[in-house]
Amino acid sequence: MDPNAQQPPARKPDNGPPPDDDPRPVEPPPPDADAPAEGTAPADGAPAGPRRRFTFPSALTVLVVVTLAVWALAFVIPSGSYDRNASGTPLQGTYHRTSSGQSLTDRLGDLFLSPVNGLYGVQDAKTGKVGPTMAGELYGSAGVFLFVLAIGAFITVVFATGALDRGIGRLAHRLRHRGALLIAGVMAVFSLLGTVEGFAEETLGFYGLVVPLMLALGYDRMVATATIILGAGIGVLCSTVNPFATGVASSAADISLGDGIVLRVAMWLVLTGVTIGYVIRYARRVRADPDRSLVGFRPGDRDRAKAAEDATEPPPLTRLDRTVLVTVALVFAFMIFSVIPWSGVLTGDADAAPYAFELGWSFPQLAALFLASSILVGLLARMGEQRLSATFVQGVAEFVSPALVIVLARGVTTIMNNAQITDSVLHAVESTVSGVPSALFGIMVYVVNLPLAFLIPSTSGHATLAMPILAPLADFAHVSRAVVVTAWQAASGWMNLWVPTTAVIMGGVSLAKVGYDRYLRFVWPLLALLAVLICGFVGLGAVMT
Repeated sequence: MDPNAQQPPARKPDNGPPPDDDPRPVEPPPPDADAPAEGTAPADGAPAGPRRRFTFPSALTVLVVVTLAVWALAFVIPSGSYDRNASGTPLQGTYHRTSSGQSLTDRLGDLFLSPVNGLYGVQDAKTGKVGPTMAGELYGSAGVFLFVLAIGAFITVVFATGALDRGIGRLAHRLRHRGALLIAGVMAVFSLLGTVEGFAEETLGFYGLVVPLMLALGYDRMVATATIILGAGIGVLCSTVNPFATGVASSAADISLGDGIVLRVAMWLVLTGVTIGYVIRYARRVRADPDRSLVGFRPGDRDRAKAAEDATEPPPLTRLDRTVLVTVALVFAFMIFSVIPWSGVLTGDADAAPYAFELGWSFPQLAALFLASSILVGLLARMGEQRLSATFVQGVAEFVSPALVIVLARGVTTIMNNAQITDSVLHAVESTVSGVPSALFGIMVYVVNLPLAFLIPSTSGHATLAMPILAPLADFAHVSRAVVVTAWQAASGWMNLWVPTTAVIMGGVSLAKVGYDRYLRFVWPLLALLAVLICGFVGLGAVMT
């Protein structure tokens, strides 16, 4: 899932409050009953009321602000356009000033209709204008919107069966006496889920399982935190077919979801291995010398070895659990197969004729796949019509927020398109790209997207907003657009490993009772190493295209 779209937290069982020495994470305690009510003065004469803390706005709010800002800038930025070839690619050196012909009323109408155009706006074949009543090709993100809702329903139905939770629980218990293998196993599973379907917020439900296990093996809470956050996070950073990152960005860049997958798979394997090695190295150091822990140990944390020995083995996976897990694996494997341009991957020629077995699926077919798979998993799990229907609708509802983020971001591009300033922005950076070596271009795309990822923490919103401008730059630099997608998602994923604007980071450190400042101290050397490796991969990918 999109790790930064505003969604309800992952569901986790309520087993009641743990005892004081229980290492399971607990929710923050309620306010002290003896504390003065808000707006009243304390007895010692301190200033009235609690101090308000700044809360970073949601992705939806950020995009509303961006929409207003872009609409206002459209009055200042001159209109212009490029000549384009038959495929619609802008031709370098053909930029010229034009007149948008828009009155103030037209501009107000574009602002008012931007969310509607972002969903199902149609681009007129003659004028290039976008509107809900035009005749031409669909410009809005209706296809991606439905796809996000479909995969949301699928993921929610899968989690409702409990098979995935029990599968990971079995894995953790079996490896409880093999610390390094346990860390590597859990991180590898989370990373795989992250690279395939954006597994992020769902990890919040696993702290109650992973924290006690790590403490029982002599590790500290930082090891548990890193295992969960970095395991899933590195998978999202190196997304291969993640629909909320790679999928949305590829759609906005007008390329196939499978374009560039070889580079992304190689990047995922290397960076996941490096991240697992980094966490295991710290874990072994803490186990050998507890005084080297960055977070120390709470009362009872270092007395968990016996608890691990006496831990009750989770019940074995039922035939139903195994059936559901195999079905989920097959669905995602089929999704990967259906979108990969096999002829281009195997021959190295992007223009090679497709093989007979290639499906060439895109978002309409994938949306249908996940809608059907949701029903299939529900039937296999014997959920019943009422429960399956309710769970399906709940999944759709929980994913409306990230879907709306995509719509709002696409709405911004419709304002730019109708005001004819998209090409002007493109021209402003064309001189920077011209003559730049291919490797440097890929690195520049990565660096430019770092601050954008902070301002727009939603990966899907960031992709929809940035790709229409970044993708054509690749054409000017004679670099594959897939490299731009890879560089963009790496920047977004790298930022989301540490920025305090994401629920995954702040919720995770809170559940594990690890200070955010301590987490930053732990993770910054890894972030520096990952940044170097990312630059190397995107630079290599740009050179090889």
